[in-house]
Amino acid sequence: MNTPVPKSPGPSRAALTRIVGLGASAGGLGALEQFLAHVPKASGLTYVVVQHLDPTHKAMLTELLQRTTAMTVREATASMLVEPDVVYVIPPNSELTVVFFL
Repeated sequence: MNTPVPKSPGPSRAALTRIVGLGASAGGLGALEQFLAHVPKASGLTYVVVQHLDPTHKAMLTELLQRTTAMTVREATASMLVEPDVVYVIPPNSELTVVFFL
């Protein structure tokens, strides 16, 4: 008697997500807003925004970018799993590392 071998569910959608990195200097807010305003809400991509900002000022980049896109905009946190169709913003005075698990 042959026992059927269970099929692998395959990679999840999150595992297949491509990440787009966007970097800007302190004066690059307008360019980031213009770019994100033209990205479709369901592009299937993840966006990671790194902007050079004064670490002594209150961070408002997440709120400012949320006004220009229908995608969710979140501040990145430690051990956060990335999702497609979300914009992640680096926190002020931080380093950002993205780790891929397959």
